[in-house]
Amino acid sequence: MKSDRLFGLISLAVALAYVASATQIQTSFIMDPLGPKSFPIIIGSVLAIAALVPIFKPDANPEWPSRSNTMKIASALIVLIGYALVISDLGFLISTTIAAGLVSYQIKSNAKQAALIGVSLAVVLYAVFNLFLGLSLVGWPKFLGL
Repeated sequence: MKSDRLFGLISLAVALAYVASATQIQTSFIMDPLGPKSFPIIIGSVLAIAALVPIFKPDANPEWPSRSNTMKIASALIVLIGYALVISDLGFLISTTIAAGLVSYQIKSNAKQAALIGVSLAVVLYAVFNLFLGLSLVGWPKFLGL
């Protein structure tokens, strides 16, 4: 019970810090319709609301993941940190394909399906962000000149 509340409090603190840092984002004359602050504030607000659940309604007997599941979570975290580090160099399509494929392979060990899911997710997300939301993402590495 204490571990749930502690997790909720830490999550709430992270969410509030995230929202506070999002409000510090500088806006410019020319920006997309939503502005640069909206998306991070929405994400932080959802996290803050979700953090309240374990604070006010903790599980009586929380079950923590097994060692193997903890290792899977840690490896997924490493993949996502690597994704954040290489997305500006490799572009959205390549880095998202690799990250989504690796995480998908970790969930179900089938290389063909993981590759298909990685490519599909990258293309669909790129289309959604570029075409429907009007956000300009760098699709390919800059050195390719595409």
